[in-house]
Amino acid sequence: MRLSRIAAAAAVTAAVALPVVTAPAATAAAPATAAAASCNKVGPYTVHTSAVTIRSKATVNSTALGILYKSHKFTVHSTTKYGEWVSITDTTTGVKGWVSGIYVHPTVNTCLH
Repeated sequence: MRLSRIAAAAAVTAAVALPVVTAPAATAAAPATAAAASCNKVGPYTVHTSAVTIRSKATVNSTALGILYKSHKFTVHSTTKYGEWVSITDTTTGVKGWVSGIYVHPTVNTCLH
């Protein structure tokens, strides 16, 4: 009885594996350049709260210089190593300083294909 189970299991395994072994290798087509250009690309920075404080240094204990509102346009100059702080210039008011990376971060486009 045990041998017949082993033989049946071997037959099923062979039947399942046979199409995989005999199937031709798949070839991947090169992705379209337009789709590839938009994948894994960092987009513009946006404010993800109603307002965030602009500070003189990349620390919460530094002097507050102004407020960056969600409706304001701003330019990003740099970020700290892990993105905790972002150096910006609020082009609406002209204030230059640091804002928290918790509230201001880039849009990241990721393609799943």
